[in-house]
Amino acid sequence: MHSLRRKFIVLVLLTTLVALLVALGAMAGYDLRAYHRGLIDDLNTQAALLGRNTAAALTFDDPRVAQENLGLLRIRPQVAAAAIYTARGALFASYQRAGGGAIPARPEAEGERVEGRELLVFKRIADGGEMLGTVFLRADYGLVERVLDYAGIGAAVLAFSLLVAFLMASRMQRIVIHPILDIARIAREVVERSDYSRRAQKQSDDEVGTLVDSFNGMLAEIERRTGALEAANREVLRLNEELEGRVRERTAQLESANRELEAFCYSVSHDLRAPLRAIDGFSQALVEDHGASVPEGGRRYLARIQSSAKRMGQLIEDLLNLSRVSRGGLERGAVDLSAMAREVVAELQQREPQRAPEVAIQDGMQAMADARLVRAALENLLANAWKFTSKAEHPRIEVGILREDPGAATYFVRDNGAGFDMAYADKLFGAFQRLHAVNDFPGTGIGLATVQRIVNRHGGRIWADGQVGRGAAFFFTLEYGEDRRKEPRAMGSNR
Repeated sequence: MHSLRRKFIVLVLLTTLVALLVALGAMAGYDLRAYHRGLIDDLNTQAALLGRNTAAALTFDDPRVAQENLGLLRIRPQVAAAAIYTARGALFASYQRAGGGAIPARPEAEGERVEGRELLVFKRIADGGEMLGTVFLRADYGLVERVLDYAGIGAAVLAFSLLVAFLMASRMQRIVIHPILDIARIAREVVERSDYSRRAQKQSDDEVGTLVDSFNGMLAEIERRTGALEAANREVLRLNEELEGRVRERTAQLESANRELEAFCYSVSHDLRAPLRAIDGFSQALVEDHGASVPEGGRRYLARIQSSAKRMGQLIEDLLNLSRVSRGGLERGAVDLSAMAREVVAELQQREPQRAPEVAIQDGMQAMADARLVRAALENLLANAWKFTSKAEHPRIEVGILREDPGAATYFVRDNGAGFDMAYADKLFGAFQRLHAVNDFPGTGIGLATVQRIVNRHGGRIWADGQVGRGAAFFFTLEYGEDRRKEPRAMGSNR
């Protein structure tokens, strides 16, 4: 890369060279044209004088006088040869300088032409409108020598002028280029050392001076902003340290809360279940041992006590499951969702062998997830579908992939059961939220809340779509599996 100094000198020299070439070319062209025109006019004048002085000799056929007139051309050394022809074209008299050119045998039409380095002129001789003959002149043209002279002079002028231009450019660059080079040097040092306190020196009040002022102003602004940024970085570091301290404190509090939650779960699991089992067991024993002496109303009361105890036990179990899915680490691995869904359906079939709903499970569904938690999610979703299709005339349950996005897939569990009103869809995934009466469809209202927590812990999301009496569909996203045995194909769309 050429420096600015060299570019400036080269630019000045090129400008000077072009200007001189144009000026010398114009002067040489004008002079050569004037020389050409002047030489032609001079020879035509000379030929006209010769013709007038020789007209009488041609009239009286006196070649001696014509020869004497031609002999006067010795005082014109540039004339190499001359001749006078009669009206019939015969050579009447001639003149040749030593080493001069040839004389044409017959005259040509009046005019002039260039032949090599010589100029030929033919001029008619007339008297009273009568043509008497023709004058011929051959003279040295001299234009080539003149061009060479101009070339030599031009080369000398160019060399001298370029030398002067180089010296002047060298002095001028101190005024024009040095401030810019100083700015470039300071900019390079600022970049290398990150020292924004440097300033360029102003040497003039012209545009270059304005550039220096702008550059210095820019450095001052950068220095100010850099100082502010460094102060902000120090504040961020302080806040990060404070935040890390708070995170450690909150982490310790969370660990303490988790330990308390585990203790609570243990207490719920042991201390609450035992009284419930006692209530249920003694109620059953009372019916079996003293059923005959218990009135019909009392037996109904005992049945309700047993049913409530069982429901309370199931509610405690569901709460424990909801608590467990929110704690502990995820052990992600390749999960075969298709096989897992078939296992869950087989268990549901064993519990209610009298039912035979149509179940369609797509092959090759894989996901990267915690197998234990994903199985719990599928158990809740499929158990819901199984339960809410119990009153359908032709129950059908579908499990498949809706679509694939980069890095994740959307899975669905769909049924044609009781469905739900979309106006209450926001309550589906809340704990203890139910959209159907317990008498119609039993349950605790915690299953879908458990599914939502499982999907959220995997970084996915879950949503639902349904219509009353036309079934429901639950959609959730999980990461792709690494070992899919076949490319999945969507079995349905969001209703």
